[in-house]
Amino acid sequence: MNLTENIRLAFGSLLANKLRAILTMLGIIIGVAAVITLISVGEGVQDVVVSEFEGLGNNLLFVTPGRVEAGGGFGPPSRSRSELTNDDYLALADPFNVPDLIRVAPTYGRPAIITRGGEEVQVTVTGTTPDYTGVRDFYPVLGDFFTEQDVTTAARVAVLGQTVYEELFPDGDLPTGQTIRINNVNFRVIGLMEEKGGSGFNDQDNVVLVPLNTAQRRLFPARRADGEFRIDQIFAQVISEDRQDAAIAEMALTLRQSRGIEFRDEDDFTILSQSEVVGALGQITGVLTTFLGVIAGISLLVGGIGIMNIMLVSVTERTREIGLRKAVGAKRANILWQFLTEAIILSSIGGLLGLALGAAGAYVISSLSDTLDATVAWNSVVLAILFSAAVGLFFGIYPATRAAALNPIDALRYE
Repeated sequence: MNLTENIRLAFGSLLANKLRAILTMLGIIIGVAAVITLISVGEGVQDVVVSEFEGLGNNLLFVTPGRVEAGGGFGPPSRSRSELTNDDYLALADPFNVPDLIRVAPTYGRPAIITRGGEEVQVTVTGTTPDYTGVRDFYPVLGDFFTEQDVTTAARVAVLGQTVYEELFPDGDLPTGQTIRINNVNFRVIGLMEEKGGSGFNDQDNVVLVPLNTAQRRLFPARRADGEFRIDQIFAQVISEDRQDAAIAEMALTLRQSRGIEFRDEDDFTILSQSEVVGALGQITGVLTTFLGVIAGISLLVGGIGIMNIMLVSVTERTREIGLRKAVGAKRANILWQFLTEAIILSSIGGLLGLALGAAGAYVISSLSDTLDATVAWNSVVLAILFSAAVGLFFGIYPATRAAALNPIDALRYE
């Protein structure tokens, strides 16, 4: 018996029991749809997270307090030594210390209440320096950014992100020259930043920028007991990507000298490259996507058990047919492939229907989100189809083997 005849017999059997075939395929349909949808969403989340960090700027290095332990967490040896300070920033900003850096921008921010008239919003207010725009590739579209003079004098000026502007100025008035209150302190708005974009994970437009000294002295006192001013993080932009390793080495040496770290002592700071951060996030979200796919794949196994169950019932119902086929010369392999073909076709049709349902689910999720693009990847399509066929093959082997092993005389006598 050739393949064409097996396929014809398989479709004939399935069409003779339409409702049972549909119910049997339901487990495969749901399983494949779940796999396609969850993998698409997981990859969409991965793209969003990675693109956000790639959008921070070009050739960036991040300096954070504390050091990365072997276990992956941050473990500062002592709080007073682990905090970054203005002296660290000034040491890195000196081109004689780190010639491979173009710009260096510190940040120091805390949540604050911003009010204007009857409008109020809680947002993170970040103190920084004029180099922040170049480091982050983030510029005003209206007005100006603050100057070094504003930083030196701790001027009460602010630049708004697009999200904050929309909430404080719902009527669409021009923000420049207007007065807002940050923690009950009056500030003059001098600029409006371009739309950077973001998502529910991190809206980069939901920010208010003020001069560094203003944040440290007027809004969120940052002076330590030793008189130094603490900062949260330092952004540094490298001249070119191929000078990144050299810049990291120069920065590490400069910071060790600035912080008075002895030769044998470990660093109490961490320097991360943008590619390292993006790679780490990609690995985390990749593991999450795989985990979601495995969970969804469990339903495929349940669907496979359903196929095996129905195929066993089919073998029992068609015992006399099997005996008759064997009596007229059908070999064991012919019977085996007849039932295996039926199981594979059953699961493959279910896989195709599940693929269509999963693609529809991914489209619906994408349409409901402004930032998440849950695109169905070709590898997940191939994986789902091959896996559904493999499920049919695996769970069809036992019923097919049982059918092929029937004794023709006993089968013909079966009532």
